[in-house]
Formats: sequence, structure tokens, C-alpha cells
Amino acid sequence: MAATDTAEAKELSLVGKVELRIALTDSDAKLESLLHTYLPPLLLKLASDHIAVRNKVISICQHVNTRIKPPQIKLPVAALLKQYKENTNALVRHFDLLYIQQGLERLALSDRLDLLPTLVNGIHQNYEESGRHTSSLFNMLLKLLHSLTLPPRGSVDDANLRQQLGFGHTVEDARFVAAWLGKLILFNSNLSAKRLPGLDVEDCSFLRLYDKKDTWQPGVSGGMNLVETKVVAVKFLASGAFTDTERFLPALFASSDANSRLSDLGDDMLKRAIPAVSLEDNDTLNHMFRVYLGTRGTDGSVPAPAPLQTKLLGLLCRSKRATSYRKENIQIVKEGLTAGSLGDAFSSSTAAKGLEASKLRTQIFAYTNWLARVSDPADITVVAPNIVSQLREYIESQGWPTYHDRDNGQGNHESNLRSLGYESIGVLARACPACLILDDDLDLLRWLFDSLSFDAVGRNVSLSIEHALSSVLGAFGEPLSPELEGSIEGLLLHNMQRQIGDVEGANTKVVRSTRFTAVRFANRCLPFKNITARWINVLAMAGGTDERRELLEEGKKGLDPYWYRMLNPAKSGAAEVNHPDISKYDLPPFTDLVGQFFGKDLVWNIVRSQDDPLPMAEAYAPAIMFCHNILICEALSPGAVAINAEWNQQLETLIANDERSRERIQEYLLALVAESATRSALETLLAAALNGVVALESKGATSCGHCLLTLCSLGPDSSVGSIVRNIFFLHGPILSNNKSLRETSSRLFGILGSHERCPQAQLQKMMDDFNLKAEAWQEAVGSDYFQVHGSILALVYYWSRRALRADGSAMRGDEAQVRAAVNLVLEVLSSAHDNTLLDAATTSVFELSLSQSLSPESLTPSHNPSALMKRLSDIAEKRNENAVRALGSFAMQCGGDSEVAVLRQIVAALFKLHEVREPAIQFAVGEALSVAAAGWQSKALVAALDIGVTRPSSSSRDISLSWILDEILEDCGTTKPALRQASVIWLLCLVQFCGHLSSMRERLRDCQVAFKGFLADRESLNQETASRGLSLVYEKGDRELKDDLVRDLVGSFTGSSANMSGRVSGETQLFEPGALPTGDGSITTYKDIMSLAAEVGNPSLVYKFMSLAANNSIWTSRAALGRFGLSSIFSDSSVDGYLAQNPKLYPALFRYRFDPNTNVRNSMNDIWNALVREPTVTIDQHFDSIMGDLLKNILGKEWRTRQACCAAIADLVQSRPAAKYEKYIGEIWTLTFKVCDDIKESVRSAAMALARVLVGILTRGLEAGDSSSRNAGVMLKNILPFLLSPSGLESPAQDVQAFSLSALLQIIKKSNKDILRPFVPDLVGRLILLLSSLEPEGIEYIRLRAEQYGVTGQQIDDARLSGVRGSPMLEAIERCLDFLDEASMQELRRPLENAITSGLGLPSRVGGSRVLVSLSTRHNFIFRPHANYFLRIARKQVLDRNETISASYSAACGYLARLASDDEILKLTEHCRRLYFDSDDDRHRVVAGDIILAIAKYATDRFNALAAEILPFVFFAKHDLHERTEKLFQETWNETVGGSRTVLLYMQEIIQLAMQYLGSPRWSLKHTAAFAVAEATNATGDEISDSFAQIIWPGLQKAVDGKTWEGKERVLEAFVRFARAENTVTKNEQTWAQIQVSSESPIKCETDAAGCTDSGLSKKIMLRESKRNNQAYRLHALGCLATYVELRDSIDLATEVYNITAPIIENSLAKPDEMDLDSQLGGPASKTMKVHDAIYDAEKSLFQKLARAIRQSPSEILVTVLIEYLETLFGNGDQVEQTRIKAAEAAAAFAPLSGMSERWRAALIDGISSAKTQERSVPVQESLQRARRAIPDA
Repeated sequence: MAATDTAEAKELSLVGKVELRIALTDSDAKLESLLHTYLPPLLLKLASDHIAVRNKVISICQHVNTRIKPPQIKLPVAALLKQYKENTNALVRHFDLLYIQQGLERLALSDRLDLLPTLVNGIHQNYEESGRHTSSLFNMLLKLLHSLTLPPRGSVDDANLRQQLGFGHTVEDARFVAAWLGKLILFNSNLSAKRLPGLDVEDCSFLRLYDKKDTWQPGVSGGMNLVETKVVAVKFLASGAFTDTERFLPALFASSDANSRLSDLGDDMLKRAIPAVSLEDNDTLNHMFRVYLGTRGTDGSVPAPAPLQTKLLGLLCRSKRATSYRKENIQIVKEGLTAGSLGDAFSSSTAAKGLEASKLRTQIFAYTNWLARVSDPADITVVAPNIVSQLREYIESQGWPTYHDRDNGQGNHESNLRSLGYESIGVLARACPACLILDDDLDLLRWLFDSLSFDAVGRNVSLSIEHALSSVLGAFGEPLSPELEGSIEGLLLHNMQRQIGDVEGANTKVVRSTRFTAVRFANRCLPFKNITARWINVLAMAGGTDERRELLEEGKKGLDPYWYRMLNPAKSGAAEVNHPDISKYDLPPFTDLVGQFFGKDLVWNIVRSQDDPLPMAEAYAPAIMFCHNILICEALSPGAVAINAEWNQQLETLIANDERSRERIQEYLLALVAESATRSALETLLAAALNGVVALESKGATSCGHCLLTLCSLGPDSSVGSIVRNIFFLHGPILSNNKSLRETSSRLFGILGSHERCPQAQLQKMMDDFNLKAEAWQEAVGSDYFQVHGSILALVYYWSRRALRADGSAMRGDEAQVRAAVNLVLEVLSSAHDNTLLDAATTSVFELSLSQSLSPESLTPSHNPSALMKRLSDIAEKRNENAVRALGSFAMQCGGDSEVAVLRQIVAALFKLHEVREPAIQFAVGEALSVAAAGWQSKALVAALDIGVTRPSSSSRDISLSWILDEILEDCGTTKPALRQASVIWLLCLVQFCGHLSSMRERLRDCQVAFKGFLADRESLNQETASRGLSLVYEKGDRELKDDLVRDLVGSFTGSSANMSGRVSGETQLFEPGALPTGDGSITTYKDIMSLAAEVGNPSLVYKFMSLAANNSIWTSRAALGRFGLSSIFSDSSVDGYLAQNPKLYPALFRYRFDPNTNVRNSMNDIWNALVREPTVTIDQHFDSIMGDLLKNILGKEWRTRQACCAAIADLVQSRPAAKYEKYIGEIWTLTFKVCDDIKESVRSAAMALARVLVGILTRGLEAGDSSSRNAGVMLKNILPFLLSPSGLESPAQDVQAFSLSALLQIIKKSNKDILRPFVPDLVGRLILLLSSLEPEGIEYIRLRAEQYGVTGQQIDDARLSGVRGSPMLEAIERCLDFLDEASMQELRRPLENAITSGLGLPSRVGGSRVLVSLSTRHNFIFRPHANYFLRIARKQVLDRNETISASYSAACGYLARLASDDEILKLTEHCRRLYFDSDDDRHRVVAGDIILAIAKYATDRFNALAAEILPFVFFAKHDLHERTEKLFQETWNETVGGSRTVLLYMQEIIQLAMQYLGSPRWSLKHTAAFAVAEATNATGDEISDSFAQIIWPGLQKAVDGKTWEGKERVLEAFVRFARAENTVTKNEQTWAQIQVSSESPIKCETDAAGCTDSGLSKKIMLRESKRNNQAYRLHALGCLATYVELRDSIDLATEVYNITAPIIENSLAKPDEMDLDSQLGGPASKTMKVHDAIYDAEKSLFQKLARAIRQSPSEILVTVLIEYLETLFGNGDQVEQTRIKAAEAAAAFAPLSGMSERWRAALIDGISSAKTQERSVPVQESLQRARRAIPDA
């Protein structure tokens, strides 16, 4: 206890001593000193354990508080702050803060700022210990920021600021300060709000100093202005004290502030901060979400305001990790779309409205798209359903399906948002189909379809709905369940049936068709085998020409398996047949298909009357065709028909020509008939097709007829029997005007009519009608010919089919009718001239001959075989194919010995047809010859037998075949071109149609020899035909024959066998030059094929190659493709064995695939596709040999080879890793650029295409990961030198130049900094120089002759400058600069200097200045060490003769001044002064103005720091007489000076500068100096101090001296203003003398002998200037004299003024015309009105002055002088009214004086009376009357 008392007593004793010392101080200074020593330790005693000590200290503090109230007492703030930081006792800290806050404002500014490091040190720890205390510290920090002068951004001081504040060591403090400054930016002064957007209750209390009311009241002591505090806080954040990461969020908050002062600073700071911030950081994202959404609860923060939310969403759209915040993302969409509806107090207060809401919601929709595209599947699965639900609610809240126009002025914005809402739903649905689209009821999909139908907002909204539905299409990539498939079917069918105008539901009207979208869904969502989908395609085509074209096209695609595959490509790897992606291509079942299309009670009822209209007629024929094709495909084996673009045509070819395919179809149809269900389907299709033939028109009916004909001809008779009863339906089509329909219907009539179940009554009725019309053929006119044509064909087809069905006994009863029909045909044939009838007759001969109804023995003498042959020959010569075929079929009946002569005549007639130079006719002749030679054994008659009977037998015709073949082989050797061509075609037909016969196979060797003879022919058709023939010979021979044929061919090709004719060498010219558009070398398909075979060394490949190479245009024609389909000529797989042994084939074959000739290219592609099973593997195995061959031949002699190599290399390098061809890349580029300058345009184009491919590969590599980037870097090292070489950008070839530029720009755009940085220095320099070389050559010419085109050179230069600024090359340069670092910046010095100094042309010169500007602004850290150097370079460029270039470098100097040293800026300023003062050229002064203005604009801080050196010069030069120079310096002055009083700061410097040039021999400088002095004098205001008077007077005196010059009146007015401001005349007469004595001016006072004071000097100057003879100047001088006189209190100027004005008045009155002058103020002043006005004003002023100055009786001299003045006022009636009024006013001013002298009074009264008598003007009389009343009484 004693010890405790002792300790307490000691502490009390110490405290008492301090108290005593404080009490004994008797002055503030002593108290201040004492407090600095004892106050901190005294406050430490508040931490004592003894309460008595603490109470004692508190009582002392109370005493101290009363003593320190005087503000001059400074407190030990630094020590107290240090003590606060080091002590943790709350009471000590409390008192420390009290005295710190009280003493802070008393410190000097420097002392206050010294506290900053201590203040912020450990502040984050202070907050953890006590938030209340830390709020006071933060408040003090804010106050200090108001006084803190931040160093220029980017300066060394700015970079060191972080270390000076200690943030470099305590990063937590920097983060704390930055975070709270960010909260300050969000804070507002709403005292009633306890929480704010982004700020919770604690944050708001902290910033308000825990509810201290006057914290943010600027009018209260200690209060601050919130806006200004935010501004200084943002500037502080932008300084080097903080890193980009720390300032990121505060910058974001500031950028969204409504105050532009904050938002501008924030935007700038944010742009610099974003690149350094990772938006994938969890802490950053958490903070952003907290600010956006608020923290809720009673004490939580309010959501951010809409502008900030918009900004936040824009940044969140860059973060993938942000998509993982599921709850927050749902909340963002929910609150953004339904703001104000949550019921929270803050929700409605922060809800966005109007345009802000529109912007926010637009950004929300963008964010939802981001979520859909980037989110992980697990995240989007959770988020998407909620968001889509909110989006639907939002759209429906606007009114759905009918939009509710709120008439709130936001309709357009809301409709745009509605569009975005639909699009977002589509994107989200595609991203998460399982939970949004593929549900059983398809709710969302139905909603979207309904929206498309009913939403009538506008075109944009409908497009957005369609876009949403298109997005949803991607959700149907996987197979659907049967239930879901059924739901989709129902939905799509419903939408196909909707029609515009229909009303559904609650009076909802359909406003838009959904048919097109429904068809698209059917084609993409449902498998091809889906019957309903195919029905939807049929419905799409029902509209015909009235329907939308795209709908019709989409419907057609859905019925084509090839297009279905194109629309729904299989995924990679889906190769198995049973794979779901492959099984979706399965064809629909025929039976189900027919049931859907033509089932009972459906749209198309097959049970119908002949006259019933057919619904949906436009879709009927496509439906029939589709069912027919599906049936045929089912009948054929899988793979028999390739699914490609020629699918339909392949089916037709197989049916018409392929015997095996026809047999399979017959077997399948027979199997169908065997089953009742399938039989019904077949019969339904037959009936439907017959309905189509009857009910449709033209093309549709013909299509249905072809389908029906195919099924009837290949199907069993039992199936045909179902439609026989309706045979009468064919009556109308047979007699129609459509030829094709008549032919098809007639043939159908023959098939059906000859059927055993045909109703005889109907048949006989039709036959009678046909006979009647046919027999009347001679009377037919016009359209009657069509009926005769159809009738003849119907009769012939009937009797011919009847004959084929029946044996001889069955026809005995009808012989007469058959004979009548034959005679009718022969009669028409012999006598008719109409082509239609002749066509019917020739067809009839063909058909009757086949059925043996027409034969040589059956002919009558009137129609003998010779006459028939002659008639048919004549018709055939007219290019009638039917006549040719008729000759062949008739020849088939000449089988007996007696008929050999007739046969030979017919064959001779056929041979004679070689003169018809038409390939189609020759093919018909060849077919006819094959029929004549082989009869029914000829394959040409495969399709001729169209009823279900056995093929008629025919006797052996080997002899006929032999001699016909001999004749043809002999003709093959002829020299006649026509016969030669015809014979090779005939030979081909014989091999094709009769090659299966033994007698023909024995002669294949001879055929091969004949065909070889045509390989060297100059006719391309002959070569192609021979090629096809050799292939057929090879196919039909046995192995021994094949080997023999190979040896023969090789012998012929190599020339080793002399006994073979038609040898061909490798140099054989196959075409006449120019016969084919293949170029200079006369190269054809077969030389290339032979070359390939020779390279391989395996001659047997020649045949296989030629069979694959038959893809010439002739074979794609109807005749060729129909008979020699490409599917039948491909070789077997054994070729692979040869290729494995001959790998050298691949390089040549690969190159020929890209030959420019279409024939060569297609042929080689056929070969490649057939022979190379795995192209990727093969190419990889032989890559080096292929590439070597291409590089070897790319510069070959033939242009086609060069072109092919370019295309081949482009294909070869694509999709292969760069490592594969890295070693070739240099050579590839070298050769590519060489070929780019090829003489042939097509080769150049191919080379450019190759170059583009190479660039594309490179840029993709640059964009890819590390490995690709490394490979790209290696490529870049090879490519860039080429692009920059004379072969690239400097190439004389414009194409090469343009491509090189494009490639270079792409490379720069896609490269990263590590790869491109080594090339940047050279790139920048070269690109700058190239700016001019790429400018059009004519620009400079136009500029030199600008006036001829009605423009100025400057306008053209301005346009060129605009082009440079928007140039993609300049953009590339900017990107290169972004990659610079310190080392590369050093390397850039030399190339950049060279580009600036040696560049020619405006674009390059201006480009150099732009680079300097960019380096100064965007790369100042690395550019700062080089700024002085480049400033000196730029300084040399400003004197360029081109004003645009000069101005550009002047601006660059301004930007460079930001980073340059003070010395260098002063040198630049001195350079400008020399340009201004030392040169006589006005342009030099303009340049000086440009540079100074640029420094003021772009380096304002540096300009202000050196203002004392620069502003006097600016002030001087802004008075220049040259308009543009004056404007530039005036703008500079306005930019840098806050007010007119600034002149006073630099008065001495301005006057000194002006004094130097007031005596200049150059009048322009002298006058400018005088004007500068005048304005400086005017700037002093109404009062002037003695010091300024001493400065101004010498210059002003010198300026007003000298002769009169234009504008000198401004100086004189300033002189008078100086006199008024100083008021020296009336206040202090001695001041002038002191000024003169103290002045260092060389101008001395011109004193008189008696000595002259300066007031006398001023009077002398005024009098002197008033006496000047310049009349214009005299006007102003007299006015100034009047003002000067008014300033003086004495009347000593009366005499002098009179002596000056009297002569003027007298002269004016005496000779008024001589006083006329051309006034600058308004033209000639008649009768010197302005001079008189000035005189009278001056007299009035003089009289008023005298009235105040005269205090006693005037002298006689004065009386006399003034009387003379009075006399000048009256008697001037010839003056204008205004002047007379002024004279009267002057008289009124004299009236007060008249009381001092009777003479004055009398003179004034007389003058007024006399004037009134003469005056007629009422205003003048009134003025005179006022003057009279003003005269005092006597």
C-alpha cells in the first residue's frame, strides 16, 4: 500500500510540476514552447493506473484548453500523432486526437504535409483497433489532400510518391486508404440516409465521423466540401501512390459518378487500371458483386446506382469466373428486370428509371448472353431456368402476347429491350436445352412460337424472336425420345396450320406466319425418317408461287436426303451405321410415308372424281416424287445410290439403263404385292400418281406420270390392276397440249389398256375416240395436231403392248385393227410435214417394230421397206433422234436371209448419218446400230420392255454384228473428220451395249487398237470417247486379255512396238492451240494421265486412270450421263496395291488435283478419291516428297503448273502442325512472292491466295497457346523480312504490296508482345516510311493543282491527315508501340529518327509526329529518357514547308514537353522567340505560335511551371498584326490564364520585352510592342499603384511617341486610361516627377526651359497627339483629349484646346468637302459629321470642367476665347440634326458659366435666340430651350 501511494504521489508530483509550469507562463510564445515539451508526456499519464493521476491530467487539459484558444499558438501535432500511433490506450488516443485536430490547421502548409506519411502509416491496424478514432484520422487525411500538390503524372516524383508515403512497405495501408477513398466516392451528404448504395451503416457513420453533423458542411469550421474532396481524392488515387490494382474499384466508382469532374478522371484512371487487374480474382469479384447487389439486412448496404451497375456488368462480362456465382447472377437479373418490386426500402429508391434503366437492362441482357456462352454446364444448368423465368416475366409484364404501350416516352427503348429479352432466352435455351427446351410439354418452345405468331411490336422484335428460335435449334443435336418427338410434331403441325388473321385463345390474333420457322425445326430437329416432318415439308410447298421463296426452298430441302445431311452434318467420329448421328439419315418407311400423305380421310383422298379439284396442288407432285424415290431406294441395295446433289438424277439413270437395278426393283415390287399392307401402300401410290396426272397441270402432271410409268413398267401386273379401272382418266392427258405429258400418258395407256383387267367398255370407247381423231389427221389445224399426236401414240402403245403380252393366237381377232394402225402410221410418216405428227410417226415405227407388229414382210408394196427406210433417213438427217431409233428397231426385224439386203440398206443409211455433226444424234445412231446388230440382246433396249412379260427371243445375229463392227472399225481409220468422230462414238456404243456378247468380246483387241488411234486426235470429243471406250474394253476383257491390252498400250505409249497404229508420245499435241482454254502449253487431260502412269511405272494404271478421268462436260449431258453413268466406270480396289508399290505417284497426282483446267482438276480428284482411301494418312506419309515436288515445280515453265502448285501448297499446309513444314517455310515464302509477280493474272491470284493461307496459319498460331506461339515465332522470323523487303511492301507489283500490308497488319494485330517485340523497332520505322508509299500517286499531283479542282491545298492536306489518323497502318504502329520495353525503346531511337528526318511525303512525316505523340502519352515511362532527344529532332521539323506537317510537329513538341526537362523546354521556348523576333517570314511566327500553344495545351503543368519565362512572350505576341499568329497566341493566353489580373504578375517582364522592340526598325514588331504596352496598361484597372506606374510609364511614353500609324489610337486610349487610373493630374502632381526620376527608361522627358513636370509632359503628349494631321487618327485623338481634359481640375488647357479645335471647326465650316474621309466605322462621313460631333463633345466636356474649376471672375483672355467657342456653336444650319443637337447640348453645358461674365451671358443669349429663329427641328429647338433656361438670372 505504501509502495502504491508512493508511485501515485510521484506521478501526481510530476503532473503538478507540469501544471505549475503551465500556470506560470505569461506569454503565448512561452506556452507554445512549454506545450511542445510537456504536452505529449502529460497525455501519456492518462494511461496511469491511478485514477487520481488521470483526473489530475484531465483537469490540467481543461486549463490548457482555455489557454490555447488563440490561433497563433501551435501545438506539437507531429509528436502527438506519433504518440497516437505508438500507444494503444484509448484515453490517451482520445486526447491525442483532440489536440491533433485542434492543432492541425494552425501548422504551416509544409508542416501539415509532412504529417502524411505518419498519418497513413499503420492506418489499417488503427481501424481494427478503433473505427471511431480511425475515422478522425481519415478525415484529417482528406483535409491534407486539399493542400497536397501532386507531382505531374509519370514524373520521377510521381513514381517516388508511393515510397515517400510508406505504401511501398505497408501494402495493407495503401489498400485501406484506396478502399476508403472508393467508399468516399460512393458517399453522398444525405444526412437522413443511414446507408447508401455500396455503403452499409458502419461505412456511412465512419465517413460522417460517427454522425458529426458539420463534417460535410463547408460553411462550418472544420467542414469540407464533399464534391471537391471527392475530386482531390480521385486525383490522389490517380497518382503514383497507388497501384492499378488498388485504384481499380475506386476508379470504377468514379467513372460512373454523375459529376463529370469525377467521371472524366475516373474514366481515364479506369482505362489505365483495367489491363493490370485480373477479373478472375475471387476477392475482386466478391467486392464487385457486393457493391452491385448490396449486403442487405437492416445494417447492410444499398445496391449500387444504375450507372455503376451498368459499368460493373460491363466488366463482369469479361470474367469467366463471374459465371460461377450462381445466386448472385440470378439476383442480378431478377432485380434488374423487376427493380422496385421487391418491397425493400432501398429497392425502390435505387431503381433505375428512364434511359438509365434502359442502359442497365441492355447490359443485363448482354450479361445473360455472356453467361450462356461462357458458363460451365453445371453452373448454367442451375442459373438458366431462373433467368429465363425472369426474362419471360419481364416480357410478359410489358404485355404478352399483345404489347401494352405505356405512353411514357420510352416505347422505343422498351421495344429494343423486348427484342434483347427474346434473344437472351434463345441463347440461354441453347446453352441449357435439357432443362429449358427438351421437357415433355415444350413449354418454352411453344411460348416462343406463340410470341412469333402474336407479338406485333415491330420488325425488330420479330427478328429477335426468330433469332431466339434459331438459337434453340442447336439444342436438338441429340436423338429425341419418342414422347418428345411426338410433342414436337404436334407443335410444328399446329404452327404450319396457323394463318395470319386467325384468332386463338382470348381474342388473340395471329399477326405473323410461323410456317417457315416450323419447317426449319422439322428439318433440323426431327430425323429424316420422321413421317410428320416430311409432311410438314410438303405443306411448306403447298403455297406455290404465292408462298415465300425461302419457305419453298426449305420445304424442298426437307424432301432431299442430300440437303438434309447438309443441314444436319454428322458429328466427327460418327462412322458406325447404327450410330445415332448416322441413323437419323435413315429414309422413312415407304408404307408409313404413303399412309401419312395419302391415307384415308386425309387432305389427298385417292378416292375422288375425275373432275374434283385437287387441294394443295402445288405440293402434290413433290409428294408423289418423294414417295416414288423412297420406294426405289428401298428396292435397291444400301449404298447403290450415293446420297449427293445428283440423287434424283442417279435414280433416273439407274432405272433407265442399269439392268441389275431394274431387276431388283421388280423383285422388291413383287414382294410388296405379296403382303397385303405393303400392297395397299403401293396401290395407293399408284392411284395417287394417276390422280396427279389427271388433276395437275404441266410440269406437276408430267412428274406424276413419270413416277406412275416407272411403277407400272417395273411392277407386277397384279399391282397395276388396282388402277386399270380408272384408265378413262388418261383420256384428257393424252389429248393435252403438253408433249411430255401426252407421251407419258400414251405409254401408260398402252400398259394399262393391254392389261387383262382393263374394263373393255371404257377401253373401246377411248380407242374409238383415238381412232377417230387419228384418222382425221389431214384435217387437223392448230392445237388439233396435239390431239392427233396423242391419239396416234395411244393407239400404237396399246397395240404394241397388246402384241407383246399376247401370243399369236390372241391377236388374230385384232389383226385388222393392228393393220389399220400400222397403215395409219405409215401414211402419216410418208405424207405429214408437221413435226409433231412426224414425231408421233417415228415413235410409232420404233414401238411397232419392237413388238414385231411392223416388219419387212408385213409391209405392203405402197409402203415397202426401201420407202420406209428412205423416209426415216430423211427425217433422221434433220436431227430427229426418234427416226434414228426407229431405223434401228426396224432393222431388228430384218433377221431372215431374204432381209439381209434390207438390213444392209438400213445400216448404210445409219452410217450415212455421220454427216450430221451433232454428238447426240451420233449416240442415237450408235444405239440403233447396236440394236440392228444384236436385237433384243442389245443393252440399249433395257428400258424398252415396260410390261411384265418375258423378253422376246431373237435369233443369233453374230454375222450382222461382225460385219457392222468391221465397217465401223474401218471407218475409224478414215481421215474424214465427221465420219471419224461418228465412228468412234458408234464403236463406243457397240462396246457398251454389245460388249457382253461373245462375238464382241472376241474383237475387243481390235476395238482397243481403234480407240488408241483417237487419243492423238485434235477433237476433244474424240479423245474423251476413245478414253471411255478403252476403259470399257478393259472392263469387259478377261485377265489374259487385260494383260495383252496393257502391253499393247504401253508399247504404243512408249513407241517400242511398231506394229500398233496410233502411237502417242509424251509430246503429242492433242488439241489445236486455243481449242481448249487451258493455256500456252496445249496440255490436255490425257497427257497428264499418261504422265502419271509413266511416273508410277505400272502401265495397267492407264486404263484405270482413264476410266476415272471421263468426267468431261460431254458426259454430263443427257445422252452421255444417261447411258454412261459415272457410277459404272470406277476401278476396283486393287489399284491400292499399285500405289503402295509406287509412292512417287502421290506428288504428281496431288499436284494435278489443283490444275486450273476444270477437266484436269475434276479428273484428278476422281482418281484421288477413288484410289486414296485415307488421304490424311497418305499425305502425312509422303509429305516431304509432295512438298518437294511442289516447290520444285512452282517456278515451272508452264503457267498451269505454277498455278496448281500454289493451290496445292495452300491445301497442304492447312490443318497441319507448323512443325511439319517449318523447314520449308522460308522457301515457301520466297517462292510465293516470286510467283505473286507472275506474268499471268490467274497465277498471281493463286499465289496471293497461298500467301493469305500462310498468313492465316501464322495468325492462328500467334493467337494460340505457348507451343503454337513458339512455332509462330519461328515463322515470324522468316516472314517479316520478306514482308518488309523489296519483294513485299516495297514491291512494284501493287497486288503484292497490298497483300504484304494486309498480312503485316494481321500479324501485328494477332501477335503477343513476347513474339513481336524483337521486330518492333524496325517495324515502326519501316511502317512510318511506308505511309507515304501506299498513298495514291495522284494525290500530290492534285494538291499541286488544287485550284483547278475548286479546292485549296490545305483542304487536300487536311483530308490526307484525316486518312493518316484513320489508317490501319497507324493502328498497327500503335500496337507495336504497346509492346515496347526499355531495351526495345533504346533500339527504336535510330529507326524512328531516320523515319522522321528522311521520310518523304505528308503521310510519313505526319505519321512520325503521331508516333512521338503516342510515345509521350501512352508510353511515357519508357520514353521519358528519350524525350529531350526527340524534342530536339521535332524542333527541326516544325519549319517544314507544308503547313500540315509543321503543325503536326508543333503539336508533337507540346506532347514531348510533358516529359522533357525544364532546360530543354526553355530551349524550345527560346527557339520560338527567335522564330518570332528574328525572322521576317510570317510563317515562322505562326510556327512559334503553334509550338507555344501546343505546350500550353498538352503540357499544361510544365507550361505553368515555366510561366514566368513564357507568358510575357505570349502576351506580347498575342497582339501581332498577322491574324493567324495573333489567334494562336491569344488562344494560348486564354488556355493558361485565369483572368485579366494575371498581367499584373508579369507586368515588369512584359514592359521590358516591349521596350526592346518599341524602337525596332520592323514596323510589325514595333506596333505589336505598342499594342502590348497598351493592353498591359488597360489591365491595371481603375486604380494603379506607384510601383506599377513606374513600370508602365517608360513603355507607354515610348509607345505613344512617334508618327501616326494605323491602330495607334489604341495606345493613346491606353495613355488616357493610365492617366485616369493614376489620376495623377488631380491627385499628386509630384508622382510623375518621381516616376521619371526613378524610371530606368531611356526615354527622357522633353522639358521646356523652365523645367517640366511629368504632368506637364502628359499634357504636352496629349496636345501633340491632338494636333496630328491624320484625319482618321484625329477623330480618336480629340475624343481622348476630351477625356483627358475632364480628368484635370484646372482650366489651364482652355487656350490650348481652343487653339487646336478652332482651326478644325473653321476649316470644316469653310470647306466641308475637304474634311470628308472614309471612315472605317461605316463609310464616308458626309460633311465631317463625326469630326463636328467630336468637337462639340469636347467643348461640352470643356465647359463642364470649367464650371467646376472656376471659383472667381475669369480673365479677359479666357472670356474672349470662350466667346469665340460660343460663336462656333450657332449658325451652322447646314449640319445634320444630330450634330446640331450636340451643339445645343454644349451650349447648355456653357450656361452655368454665363453667370460669371456678363459678356458670356449676353453672347450665349444672343446665340440661342438667333439659332432658335433659324431652327426648324423640334428636338433641336427643345435642346436650345433647355440651354436658355439654364442661364442664370442677371
